[in-house]
Amino acid sequence: MKIEVDDDSFEKEVIQKSNEVLVVVDFWAPWCMPCRVLGPVLEKIADEYDGKFLLAKINVQENTMVADKYQILSIPNVKFFRNGGVVDEFVGAMPEQIVKQYIDKNINK
Repeated sequence: MKIEVDDDSFEKEVIQKSNEVLVVVDFWAPWCMPCRVLGPVLEKIADEYDGKFLLAKINVQENTMVADKYQILSIPNVKFFRNGGVVDEFVGAMPEQIVKQYIDKNINK
C-alpha cells in the first residue's frame, strides 16, 4: 500500500500507523533524478509485499517541517518507522535486492 503524506498528515499517517505496521517513508523531490529511479522500485516492492508494510511518500520541497525534523540533508532518503520512531534508514538510490533486504530485516524486527 502507498500513500502520500505531508507536514500535516505525517503524525497520523506515519507515526501513529507505525505502531501497527512497518512504515517505510520515501523522502523525495520531483527534481531529484535518483528519487525518480528509487520511487518506482519502492512502489513495486510495496505492491509485491501486499500490505506487509506501508509505503509513505513525502515531497521534501513542499514539506520542510518534517524534512527539518528528520534532518533530511540528501535525497532520496528512506526511513523505516516502527512504534513511533526511526528504526533504520538508507540514503541514495539502491538496487531492488538491497531495498528488499532492508525491508525484510525491518518487517521481522
